[in-house]
Amino acid sequence: MPESRAPDCRLRPLRGANIGAFSASSCSMPVRLPARLTLRPHPTSPAGPVQALTVDLDHHAEGGLRLSFALAHDGNLLIPAPQPPEPADGLWAHTCCEAFVTVAGEAGYREYNFSPSGQWASYAFSAYRQRAALPDALPAPVIDTVATPGLLSLHATLPARLLPAAPPGRLLMLGLSAVCEARDGTLQYWALCHPAERPDFHHRRSFALALAPLSGSARP
Repeated sequence: MPESRAPDCRLRPLRGANIGAFSASSCSMPVRLPARLTLRPHPTSPAGPVQALTVDLDHHAEGGLRLSFALAHDGNLLIPAPQPPEPADGLWAHTCCEAFVTVAGEAGYREYNFSPSGQWASYAFSAYRQRAALPDALPAPVIDTVATPGLLSLHATLPARLLPAAPPGRLLMLGLSAVCEARDGTLQYWALCHPAERPDFHHRRSFALALAPLSGSARP
């Protein structure tokens, strides 16, 4: 599987216009699937238990996405206990893997949280951090977690109907990230790139992967 490096999204002074809808050419990286992506911690994050974090990204049946997060750690990573596979809020306050998806040029986007507990969350936004309603009767993501000494592997499948559909000629833009909690409660923030002075996975410049529209996807 080819390994892809994240684009250079070094810290820069921010203005309000920088966090709105953006074009696919701004701080983006076209990627061919399957691909392995390397995440990096935010410069302000304290030293923590996670030593390396990669995500394997691939198409799934009927136009969905398959994401496999691998967190190599020193044994001090706090992993949420198994729970029934159901939606839950606040998963990002503990160890949690995340994905953000938008259509290039559109203000709206979706956020997906995948907890090692098996719980999950899906959110829609009409603009930067402006919550919107999700369509009814959307399928749930499927999460499978394997924890071995020094390695947490979380596999998440996003069905096509959970993803925003891109009109012809438009790209899907993805951001990949994770929150990693140490046993002492401190948090590390990992992402493909960190364009803001503080961790902000909603920042549009962190939606750094450009994907061709997935076949089989359609607006619900």
